[in-house]
Amino acid sequence: MSGTLFAALAAAGALLLAAGFALGRAAARRDGRDRLDLGTPVERATFHTLHTASLAAPPLRAGLTEDTARKAARRLRPLLGTEALALTGRTAVLAWDGSGAGHHAEQVMEHVAEVVASGRGKSVRAGCADPGCPLRWAVIAPLTGEEGVAGALVAYGSHESAVLVRAATEVARWVSVQLELAELDLSRTRLIEAEIRALRAQISPHFVYNSLAAIASFTRTDPERARELLLEFADFTRYSFRRHGDFAQLADELRAIEQYLALAGARFGDRLQVTLQVAPEVLPVTLPFLCLQPLVENAVKHGLEDSRTACRITIAARDAGAEAVVTVEDDGVGMDPAVLRAVLAGQGPRSSGIGLPNVDERLRQVYGDDYGLVVETGVGAGMKVTVRVPKYRAGVHRAPA
Repeated sequence: MSGTLFAALAAAGALLLAAGFALGRAAARRDGRDRLDLGTPVERATFHTLHTASLAAPPLRAGLTEDTARKAARRLRPLLGTEALALTGRTAVLAWDGSGAGHHAEQVMEHVAEVVASGRGKSVRAGCADPGCPLRWAVIAPLTGEEGVAGALVAYGSHESAVLVRAATEVARWVSVQLELAELDLSRTRLIEAEIRALRAQISPHFVYNSLAAIASFTRTDPERARELLLEFADFTRYSFRRHGDFAQLADELRAIEQYLALAGARFGDRLQVTLQVAPEVLPVTLPFLCLQPLVENAVKHGLEDSRTACRITIAARDAGAEAVVTVEDDGVGMDPAVLRAVLAGQGPRSSGIGLPNVDERLRQVYGDDYGLVVETGVGAGMKVTVRVPKYRAGVHRAPA
């Protein structure tokens, strides 16, 4: 998890503890005679605050919509102990929990518009003409996101209360943190999807052309082999261009690599020599989708396309305790380490390292900076690329087939 997320979660915890302490002080004054063995009134109120907030967090982490606002409002109103609570967008009420929705919902949006424009919360008299309506006072606190004020939290009470103002403001800040985390999650997902699309666009044209040319060369001389290669090509492209899931099992990635190498072998013949060394226990390990095939393609390019001699490529996957370690090694022309550093930094020639910066960045995004690519190379010394992935990591799991 990035430092931004840790900071946001820490801020969220601090805000909730502040709100819980404020509500706990109020509970302690109301219930000073309670002597149960469940802690002090302050401790019990704080626990209740954190527990209730934990139930409200999941829908908010999906963004601010009518559905998520409705689910969250149902949890947040008991947290504040108000007669009614509303969550709004910039122009409309998204959810209302409690009484008074019929004659207060439209009226409050005039005040919300001012809060959205200024970014500052306000307290107002509800101005209800119904003498039996309990909603006499409203606290309107802004909900903020990366792009500014996204809406407001409106807490209604029967009378003016400084405690309600403070508690509603803190809860609104906590809701804002959840919305910002939702935006970060969405940005991360979009970035990964964009990188996979860029990887496909970078690899596929030259691979498709060369594969089809190799298959075509066998259509007259060896029709059966041409048929087999065409099936391999179909399976490989079907896997590579699938539309679901950011992750795949190592077994699936290795199967796609075998198909790719079968097609490359049809093109290069005996010049391509491949060795696979795979420990069966690591086959179920989940890793980012399409993170190994670019490494193999890079080995083929520098081992065969840039050389007239034969090339041996060794692909190994071994068990390393809590991690799986995959290496892709070739004895081709290698690369100047300075050029490699520029390639990984996105500053080198695009053709120097097919997909390497893409794979390195995705590994770091998913597992942290300790899990980027490790590359050993030199001019004329071949290249060895090592990928380490944890066997188990929260949020990393294969999409259903």
